[in-house]
Amino acid sequence: MNIEKTNLSAQIVKQAKSEVGTVHFFKDLAVVEFYEGVHIDIATVKKTISDLIDYFGQSKPFGIIANRINSYSVALLDIKDARLALPNLKAYGIVSYSSASRMSAEIESSICEWKDICFDNLHEGLDTIYKRVKDSINVSLN
Repeated sequence: MNIEKTNLSAQIVKQAKSEVGTVHFFKDLAVVEFYEGVHIDIATVKKTISDLIDYFGQSKPFGIIANRINSYSVALLDIKDARLALPNLKAYGIVSYSSASRMSAEIESSICEWKDICFDNLHEGLDTIYKRVKDSINVSLN
């Protein structure tokens, strides 16, 4: 479900659109919704990465949820480069709505540095990723 059509839409602080999708910014999280049929690689997400850095800076811990409301492809080998561009990214999750999307998310998870990144609904994903961001802050303060 598109996040703008949920009760969470009132909590969106900012939005940024690009040729490949929309980023919905919250206080400590960003929800990315890529458009149908796009190919996501390091070049196509350059603006998205820039928008994330503009909003969160280089040191504020944050999390990202990929809300897979559409079908799109991901260049798996570019995941590590995208991760290096966001050093303060502390948690990542994927919400999938179909078995094909779930399978893609599980393949992505095998390459990703985080485990247990696949979620069946937006609320579960947001709650889990938010807790992981907050836990990373507590760990770094101790």
